[in-house]
Amino acid sequence: MKEIIVLSGKGGTGKTTVTASLAALAKDAVLTDCDVDAADLYLLLNPKIKDTFKFWGSQKARISEHKCIRCGKCETVCRFDAIKDFKVNPTFCEGCGVCYNICPEKAIDMVDTLSGHWYISDTRYGPMVHARLGIAEENSGKLVSLVKKTARDIAEREGYKYIITDGPPGIGCPVISTLSGADVALIVTEPTAAGLHDLERVLKLAENFKVTVKVVINKFDLAQEKSKEIEQYCIYKGIEVIGKIPFDEDVVKAISKGVPPVEYSFGPAAEVLKNVAVLSFGDSGCRQE
Repeated sequence: MKEIIVLSGKGGTGKTTVTASLAALAKDAVLTDCDVDAADLYLLLNPKIKDTFKFWGSQKARISEHKCIRCGKCETVCRFDAIKDFKVNPTFCEGCGVCYNICPEKAIDMVDTLSGHWYISDTRYGPMVHARLGIAEENSGKLVSLVKKTARDIAEREGYKYIITDGPPGIGCPVISTLSGADVALIVTEPTAAGLHDLERVLKLAENFKVTVKVVINKFDLAQEKSKEIEQYCIYKGIEVIGKIPFDEDVVKAISKGVPPVEYSFGPAAEVLKNVAVLSFGDSGCRQE
């Protein structure tokens, strides 16, 4: 079993478009969306949810009115201004527990909080594990770990050869959790100064996980000099650029219709994405047209 994680330095670089296309072309894969803060892979893969699970990822403080003597110590120590008039605002509470520990009357409890949901679904391309974190909820890294573990369990139990993951953007905690145990990090970048800078940041992070890194440059033809600069940087770092996707209005049309571009078009972008799939899975690992 091989885990391929699709990453990018920021949102909006085409990461989910690439992931959806790989999912549509892979013959034998479990699919996951680990961008739990802003999951959107489902928009292109149209999963049918089979099982829904609650995610209890954090705790919030709760003041017991009959125990509280209104000394105000909890409000004084709360650096998040979550306690006013001896009541806790759950949106502001970070669950740090300082108020719980300082309360002289033990009038504050830390209560498990429903932080989101995760799902096991069917798609036309294979099983999919995905999740959605609640607004302003924490512990996305823990939820990512749960999604990945479930995907691995399914892949091992049912004999799938690949796990294809739409990873979170950036280099934060959920990205670190996504990279854990992965085999390949496929980084999608764009030909801009910010794109190169973000690529460098993600590469530094990926190096700590000893995964094989490959790069795809999206809309490379919109700034060809910058694309060459990115290619030169990758050569210097010993990293393979396995795809240069041109700007193609068919990609926009495919996304607006909610289908992976490789199923909507035979245009230049779709052809590059098909080649990226072949380089990722091999001819035998791709669906036949």
